[in-house]
Amino acid sequence: MVTETTAVTLRPLGQSSLSVSPLGLGCWQFSRGSGIVGRYWSNLKDADILDIVRVSLEGGMNWVDTAEIYGGGKSEEALAHALDQLQQEGSLHAKPLIATKWWPMLRTAKSISSTIDERLTCLGGRSIDLYQIHQPFSLSSIASEMKAMAGLVKDGKIRYAGVSNYSAQQMVEAHRILQQYGLTLVSNQVKYNLLHRKIDENGTMEAAKELGISIIAYSPLQQGILTGRFHKDPSQIRAVSRMRRMQSGLDEKSLARSKPLIDLLSVLAEKYRVTPGQIALNWLIHVHGDTVVAIPGASKVRHAEENIGAMSFQLVRDELEQLNEASWAALK
Repeated sequence: MVTETTAVTLRPLGQSSLSVSPLGLGCWQFSRGSGIVGRYWSNLKDADILDIVRVSLEGGMNWVDTAEIYGGGKSEEALAHALDQLQQEGSLHAKPLIATKWWPMLRTAKSISSTIDERLTCLGGRSIDLYQIHQPFSLSSIASEMKAMAGLVKDGKIRYAGVSNYSAQQMVEAHRILQQYGLTLVSNQVKYNLLHRKIDENGTMEAAKELGISIIAYSPLQQGILTGRFHKDPSQIRAVSRMRRMQSGLDEKSLARSKPLIDLLSVLAEKYRVTPGQIALNWLIHVHGDTVVAIPGASKVRHAEENIGAMSFQLVRDELEQLNEASWAALK
């Protein structure tokens, strides 16, 4: 496994002044096991969270992604606590760029401005570099929400605005409205990986490239399937919750269909002396040039080390295309 610290080439995030590493640290797993969304993960110890954040940032990541709904601010607080510890240690990596999200369900756009101080407090007074609308379903229009986001930028509460789980049409509309305020939509955070390619089919990827909007890919390893561990040992599936099995396609038929893809990941992993998961992440951040960045999570230090290692090499174009073809075949 490649884990040593290497120089990571940064790339622009959308049409902003932010330069980010191809991979950032997803922080959903820091939710303290609380809330409807946070219960997906167990409650990690402070020491483990600190080690995960330290390894990720010192290994080359320069940004983190969290959200209000991740434990009702618990993830933001856990992240802030870890960064406080790094600052006390004198770490040069204690000030990453921070992305977080506003939860819109059963709320109006007024909540965007009325809750921003909560977000800043949970983050320990740190600035928010990228603030995202977590999903498109709320009691207000996209126009009202983008107006509120523009207001936060004007007031210096946030630096840039992004969205998450928006369709191509919704993303284009959000971008158009922000332009009326002299701003651009920086990013759209969506599920995207070798076994989930919907944005390649529904126009979202195409529109993002046309408008210069970054795609932030979440669930980049399809809940662990792309690491090959479930193909190698199907008995591990029994330990996975029913909800996760349903969401990820952890069934006998799906695993059989994706086996040729996993086999190819394994062959390339052996060539580069890395893991199949690192190959899957490397494909993700290179197949579309600089358009896609990703936010793999890490609930153990070894996960963080593997994420870092995925940025230490680059697949060649032929290999990217081989994986592309194997990916579409697995999705038929």
